[in-house]
Amino acid sequence: MVPLATLALFFAAVMPAVTAPPAVAPALFFREDWKESPPATPVTQEHVANPDLVLTRHGPGEAQIRKSHHDQPADDPYYVWSGEAEGNWAVSLRRRGAAVDLSGPARVRWRSKQAGFRALRVILKLADGSWVVSDLSDGESDDWQVREFPLAGVRWRSLDIEKVVEGRAAPAADLTRVLEVGFTDLMRGGRTPACSRLDWIEVYGKSVPLAEPVR
Repeated sequence: MVPLATLALFFAAVMPAVTAPPAVAPALFFREDWKESPPATPVTQEHVANPDLVLTRHGPGEAQIRKSHHDQPADDPYYVWSGEAEGNWAVSLRRRGAAVDLSGPARVRWRSKQAGFRALRVILKLADGSWVVSDLSDGESDDWQVREFPLAGVRWRSLDIEKVVEGRAAPAADLTRVLEVGFTDLMRGGRTPACSRLDWIEVYGKSVPLAEPVR
């Protein structure tokens, strides 16, 4: 009689391995490109191109966050610029009537250009009203570059949204119902030599309808 352990090894060798199906890439939840309008300080709701999105500025330097653009070079984008911010700052966007599930294969993409020691990070407002900021960041570059953040690999810290200062690690951050998505470099502006610039931002995740308006 063949021992059970031997039979188990035989079937393990001849049977095909069962693997989990690949994670389905989430759909685009929102994209923001900013309106092609003259530069202005501060950036406001009037500069938001996507009519489904609501913009909020945060932090001591929020009033100096600029919607910028230059006539030269000819391909200069319309972008958010932190160079004149007199204190820490952040910008966030929410989609009217919906939160977003950013668990699993969800991701954030953007096109940006930083100067000096500035490193642009993702910020999220969670369902309980708390905020978190990503450990991954997008640092200095000589030209505009596209960066993607697969959120499953991000470590989060709590964020004091009034001061825009990071706090303790937040390993249990619940990303299944995120109310707002945004960005910050956690620093004041230093004009052209030390600043962050964001051209556009995309958020990929599952839409979650809101029963009540976000306050």
